[in-house]
Amino acid sequence: MTTTATAPADRTATPADPGAAPVALRAVVDLDVAGPTISRHVYGHFAEHLGRCIYGGFWVGEDADVPHEGGIRTDVVEALRALDIPNLRWPGGCFADEYHWEDGIGPREERPRVVNTHWGDVVENNHFGTHEFMALCELLGAEPYVSSNVGSGSVQEMSEWVEYLTRGDDSPMARRRREHGRDEPWRVKFWGIGNEPWGCGGNLLAPQFASLARQFSTYARNHGGNELYRIVAGARDDDFDWTETLMKQVSTKLGDPAPSDLFQAVSFHYYTVTGTWSEKGSATDFTTDEYWTTMRQALKVREVLAGHAAVMDAWDPTKKVGLVLDEWGTWWDVEPGTNPGFLFQQNTLRDALVAGVHFDVFHEFADRLRMANIAQTVNVLQAMLLTDGEHLVRTPTYHVFEMNKGHQDATALDVRAVGERSRRDVGGTTIETVSASASVKDGRVLVSLTHLDPSAPTRVEIALRGAAVGTPTGRVLTGDLAAHNTAEAPDAVAPVALEGVSVVDGVLVVELPPASFATVELPLV
Repeated sequence: MTTTATAPADRTATPADPGAAPVALRAVVDLDVAGPTISRHVYGHFAEHLGRCIYGGFWVGEDADVPHEGGIRTDVVEALRALDIPNLRWPGGCFADEYHWEDGIGPREERPRVVNTHWGDVVENNHFGTHEFMALCELLGAEPYVSSNVGSGSVQEMSEWVEYLTRGDDSPMARRRREHGRDEPWRVKFWGIGNEPWGCGGNLLAPQFASLARQFSTYARNHGGNELYRIVAGARDDDFDWTETLMKQVSTKLGDPAPSDLFQAVSFHYYTVTGTWSEKGSATDFTTDEYWTTMRQALKVREVLAGHAAVMDAWDPTKKVGLVLDEWGTWWDVEPGTNPGFLFQQNTLRDALVAGVHFDVFHEFADRLRMANIAQTVNVLQAMLLTDGEHLVRTPTYHVFEMNKGHQDATALDVRAVGERSRRDVGGTTIETVSASASVKDGRVLVSLTHLDPSAPTRVEIALRGAAVGTPTGRVLTGDLAAHNTAEAPDAVAPVALEGVSVVDGVLVVELPPASFATVELPLV
């Protein structure tokens, strides 16, 4: 049914029959009121030299039996291209602050072997280095996000890496790059200044790192037409003082103490952890109470984001400096029998719902949040893909990224709740049981809905105002909370058509099954 969506704020759909699911959310969306652009880069990814993310995940080597291009696994590339992957962060993580880039260039058989002290204490052969990473990004159609070594590296080392990658004349580093087979410079925009300097990146205090950030950012030069977007490593969780210390470096409020273009973004990390760091809980064996605790922790990202954004607004009211959440996701105990340092965990519907609510929050902060990177892309933590020999498994989280890709570079629309909505008390914290966001791009509206309650179906009613819409189509990801995909059952959790979707008198009505993530697309007419 095609209508002109002009319902008043409290307008709801025609009452359903008495057996219909209760309404968990009534909301209004003004289709003609544009919000900020949702950067495609909030759908970014992260690949660290950790476990089987690089070796056995992206990189199989040129003698591998599985299909590859120059040693890069092609089924992984194809699966990620289907997500419109916007960027890839590398080489870490904690590994970045012990990585010396010159170890990863030149003939592979001549590259030095080093010890990966952070992740499993295994020997790293450096066969995957700068050229291999840039080749991977080109295959993916993704922008590289390079994290430089501040913890154990030098300013000169970082500066020469930028030159090696991006300079096009006959400079010393450009000549060296050509000696290793690459004539033209690469385009590299995103440049990380350190990683977790409060922890594995040096155990520094905020003022110590702020001084280093100024120094390293100064020597991360723009060469030719390549302009760097410098992302300074920021806080853990809700350490807002760390963010303020960094923001003072680029503010004009104290009499212009530093150039305003010293760096372009500040990062922070937030993981959904429900237990202790030593006992985080199983990825697949959990109680309903543990599930709700997970959702409470996942939704806490809103208050953490809001806190960092408020600090940045105080020092940068024009929002010139971006906020970057370059590590996020669930963190469980490793799968039994696997190397504890490899961080391999299964990925269930629970993880997918965590991703769903995160993206709704990301869209809400689109005016400040410029990038987010899930940890990590293959075989590590909340991965998109799991590989095992010739097998490739798409996780439930992968499907959330795919279903949501229409939000990339779309215009955010405010989903404004009206009236009462369904809530639940979780350990003294009240959380909403349905999360929602919306955007418009290329004449199509995309609505995302995450229904957290695993015990019953529910109904969502959204009054659409300010434009006419066509027939909606929906997709849904649902199942048992612990359901997950394996090589034997690769589609145990996969999106299917959502039947209970309609537009009635300007109101979008969506019937959601228990514990589900859904997207609804509507053409503007």
